[in-house]
Amino acid sequence: METVETDVLVVGSGPAGAATALALSTYGVPNVMVTRYGSLADTPRAHITNQRTMEVLRDLGVEDQVTAQATPQPLMGNTVFCTSLAGEELGRLRSWGNDPLVQAAHERASPSRMCDMPQHLMEPVLVNAAVSRGTALRFHTEYLSHEQSDDGVTALVEDRLRGDTYRVRARYLVGADGGRSRVVENAGLPTVGRMGVAGSLNIVFEADLTDLTAHRPSTLYWVLAPGATVGGIGAGLVRCVRPWTEWMVVWGYDLEAGPPDLTEEFARSVVHRLLGDDTIPVRITSTSAWTVNHLYAETYADRRVLCAGDAVHRHPPSNGLGSNTSIQDAYNLAWKLKLVLDGTAAPALLDTYSAERAPVGRQIVERANRSIGETAPVFEALGVLATSDTEQMWRNVDARKAATPDGAKQRQGLREAIAAKVYEFNAHGVEMNQRYVSDAIVPDGTPDPGFDRDPELHHQPSTRSGAKLPHAWVVRGRELLSTLDLGGHGRFTLFTGIGGDRWEEAAAAARKELGIELVTVSIGPGQEYEDPYGDWARLREIGDCGALLTRPDNHIGFRHPEMSPRAGELLIGALRKILGHG
Repeated sequence: METVETDVLVVGSGPAGAATALALSTYGVPNVMVTRYGSLADTPRAHITNQRTMEVLRDLGVEDQVTAQATPQPLMGNTVFCTSLAGEELGRLRSWGNDPLVQAAHERASPSRMCDMPQHLMEPVLVNAAVSRGTALRFHTEYLSHEQSDDGVTALVEDRLRGDTYRVRARYLVGADGGRSRVVENAGLPTVGRMGVAGSLNIVFEADLTDLTAHRPSTLYWVLAPGATVGGIGAGLVRCVRPWTEWMVVWGYDLEAGPPDLTEEFARSVVHRLLGDDTIPVRITSTSAWTVNHLYAETYADRRVLCAGDAVHRHPPSNGLGSNTSIQDAYNLAWKLKLVLDGTAAPALLDTYSAERAPVGRQIVERANRSIGETAPVFEALGVLATSDTEQMWRNVDARKAATPDGAKQRQGLREAIAAKVYEFNAHGVEMNQRYVSDAIVPDGTPDPGFDRDPELHHQPSTRSGAKLPHAWVVRGRELLSTLDLGGHGRFTLFTGIGGDRWEEAAAAARKELGIELVTVSIGPGQEYEDPYGDWARLREIGDCGALLTRPDNHIGFRHPEMSPRAGELLIGALRKILGHG
């Protein structure tokens, strides 16, 4: 039987698998990516791409390609609640960072902007870049099983074109094979929750809806549909794929009865019901049924098998967290694999992948499912949950327009219910506040002050060990750069400032002793980088001559507030701990 050899076998070419392959190839790690399918995603599926993910893509050198194809943030942000697109509007919520105050927070938080990048456009960007940098991609190749030994993993795969099987021998295997992951099953990873909480349908279609939508640009239009079966989504949803001619409807179905027969006639009837105008020409391009899930893995690894993406966190699309978390899983894992494979780090470093990412996966599964329930108050305010009679439901909806105390109370309740959906559509903290705790993080001994404001809604930058490096604009000559641009790139970075010479000497000693790639960045007047706005001085939480050590993923691994005569000892000790050398 043929055996293919590589350092890392990546199973799956979705956002998690493609991003893993891209990062590995960017770092020079040989890898093979296999997918059972004959092409990349051919439907929009995941789409919201948040700032943290755009920062990852910026570091991996593909941010500009994504931005060039994505719907920009200003066209995403009027989440509309209505009786149909052509019918009555019930209210709107400024979303995805488009509220003026939230927009300011986005501007201050990151050099990158949130956008809407449908999965069928995102995957080619990631995969093409990965292949151009060295990934060996095999379509029509289905993972079947694997066996582990002390020094590697042997996977059995099937070539679905030839009909035969062969082996792939790798030092590590990454299971990124989606919500029904065979790798997770074969690895026996423990999971919490259940699949199939509710049923939903996707109907992708083309129609020119400019007249109905361009004046209130949005990614999501929620349609109240009394009397309809709406499953776990809570309402019919019209989602913009490409302004304003490519769309997707999400519609519920009863899981016990099973999905309906997805004929073109049925699909068109659903679309026209949500549009509210049967005369609009509609071309159906695809239909599919899926289930809302509420499940996460408690650990992401079994020895040399590490899993990522929907394989280990399965949830509804609420909050737009799926592909974002998947890409960020890959970013956390790839640099660790690189350093273990080249002998710089001990295998223990890979234990920190699960320790750091599994809590994030659990958080987003719980958040996404909670967001579904937070839609119910909108329906309660409209009075559609108080009766099963469809005509009465519509009378209750109309009652909000009455010039009566009850009408005023209903209007106020509706405004409050829509405003509360900020936890789904403007959860900046959920997207940006990940703070890792693991053996690859060196605490500085100070008490954790927690968050000043709601950590789900508001991003709070911090330089505490485990937090993401804060963004600040600095200059080098005439060049404007983010602090995030100075870190990353698959290497460690030591940030210091005026009077930090000993830290720079310590970095040189660490490079020599540990054989790592470590660059130094000095920020301040007369230094290589200057802080003209004072933003870095405000955010760094250390003195001019203190030090911050960032890992290749731009999370802070170590900090010290001032200069120390033990700078070399402290820095080398911190790096040894991060690298798993004790």
